Amino acid sequence: MLGDTFGHDLKEIEVILRRFLLFEEIECFLASFSIYARQIHLKSFDVKRVVITGMGVVAPNAIGLTSFVEAIQAGLSGIRFLPEMERLKFACQVGGVPPITDELLSQYFSDLTLKQLQAHGIRFGCIAGIDAWRAAGLPYPVEKEGDPNWEAGCIFGAGMSGMSVIRSGIYKVDEGKVKRLGSSLIQQTMPSGVSAHLSGILGLGNQVSTNASACSTGTEAIVMGLDRIRQNKAKIMLCGSCDSYGPYVWGGFDSMRVLCRKYNETPAEASRPMSESAAGFVPGSGAGALVLEELDHALERGATIYAEIIGGYTNSGGHRQGGTMTAPNPIGIQRCIHGAISDAAIEPEEIDAISGHLTSTMGDVLEVKNWSEALGRRGSDFPKINALKSMIGHCLSAAGAIESVAAVLQLQQDFLHPSINCEDLHPEIADIIDPDCIPRENLSIPLNIIAKSSFGFGDVNSILVFKSYKP
Repeated sequence: MLGDTFGHDLKEIEVILRRFLLFEEIECFLASFSIYARQIHLKSFDVKRVVITGMGVVAPNAIGLTSFVEAIQAGLSGIRFLPEMERLKFACQVGGVPPITDELLSQYFSDLTLKQLQAHGIRFGCIAGIDAWRAAGLPYPVEKEGDPNWEAGCIFGAGMSGMSVIRSGIYKVDEGKVKRLGSSLIQQTMPSGVSAHLSGILGLGNQVSTNASACSTGTEAIVMGLDRIRQNKAKIMLCGSCDSYGPYVWGGFDSMRVLCRKYNETPAEASRPMSESAAGFVPGSGAGALVLEELDHALERGATIYAEIIGGYTNSGGHRQGGTMTAPNPIGIQRCIHGAISDAAIEPEEIDAISGHLTSTMGDVLEVKNWSEALGRRGSDFPKINALKSMIGHCLSAAGAIESVAAVLQLQQDFLHPSINCEDLHPEIADIIDPDCIPRENLSIPLNIIAKSSFGFGDVNSILVFKSYKP
């Protein structure tokens, strides 16, 4: 931890400390000292400040920033009954699907492009990415002639964005109709399809890549973009993530019995993070996109600044200490929290609010406990915490990006959206934090720092720290 900031000498100090102090004492000391060390590091080196200058969102309850803000402030659920899942005998028959219309699609894609691009997840990602680019005041549409923008890149995560296209292709192959697969199958089903499409649409000439870390994907993509700009390897990075919907994406989760099956007749009540009556997560889909930009570059072109990203961290629990393919290692999560705080060069008590991962499963209690132990805060001293998944479900690989857009909007406009369906707070959570720490209605409140957490299958973790921008 110390060695990451200052090199070999302090790494040796850490080793010596571990010989003489208890584990808890070591972790407390290192967490505090690493913040101090990071502050010195930031002052000693030319670490680039990174701000957010544009955002776009395709969510189950709204599309576009204006509609999305209104929806989350109103506590509007985007979860609905899906007849196809009933027909296919899913136990969970509700989900979150963005309300995309043909008219909306025609505003972003030509008829030919729509014919060649059937992958819903990639469509979502392109719409969110284009909206973010436009919101940042960057040139659009982009000329096809001339050089690409060598200083602008894209890291856009994805999950199973083209699953329906893969299914269609498999049937054609099995029927001996390989020649009828078409020329666009690969670009719709390759993992990097969304970033490749965005690169072509926007003329991006810097790093263009797609990451995949299950439900941690979107937040991880933003951390990666943050690092790219900090290292002075790019001026602008379009970051986010997307995921698709439907029985071929969600079937495995239904088979695992982790999806909610008790609220098929009342879909809006199905996603219940932190609730005692939570009965599993509700699957969702969509995309979120954020334009990350080096501060001086943004100021030079007079860009609107939504917020600053002051820290980020990713790690894994290594499937140890209780961690498995589907369960987190709590020590890994706490170390990720410490790492993000250290990278942001802040104290734990400076965090005003947490945009939680909070999936409406048994993991919610553990998540709140890990935050409490990592921050050393509990009861009424705990930050405010809310769960966007209560309104949009769990959008899988898209979750972290959509929730990051929500976190930045709350920071910029000084409000906290409600966590709906949480009237019966889980008693184990109530034992850790004051129930008033969870907004049940839209709350107007001055905010300076919000932390965003995402945890995924494979025991992987990502955390971002957003701060209200001050020149």
